[in-house]
Amino acid sequence: QVQLVESGGGLVQAGGSLRLSCAASGRTFSSYTMGWFRQAPGKERELVAAIASNGKSTRYADSVKGRFTISRDNAENTLYLQMNSLKPEDTAVYYCAAKKTPLLYGWAHVASTYEYWGQGTQVTASS
Repeated sequence: QVQLVESGGGLVQAGGSLRLSCAASGRTFSSYTMGWFRQAPGKERELVAAIASNGKSTRYADSVKGRFTISRDNAENTLYLQMNSLKPEDTAVYYCAAKKTPLLYGWAHVASTYEYWGQGTQVTASS
């Protein structure tokens, strides 16, 4: 069982930055593939970024490549998402998620493959 709690969301002007954190409970955080998803009103939940259990492999949505960076600290049981050059279209509720399946197996973008989810944190980038 893994419990996930996101923090760090807020309101920023377009072009600004935010850093999201996801604190995980339990002693097996380092064995999970982790992902950040987002969901805007009226839209489906979409993958933003994913990271392998050892932190050595990552995946990004094309829309955030070069602007967002996913990272993790397994010693601190924490996942991060550094978001720079935010755009109004980045506005959404952001969720962290965890699954046992290794990142290299694929399907990182499929929300239903993740077993555990946080409650979400709102990110709003105003124009």
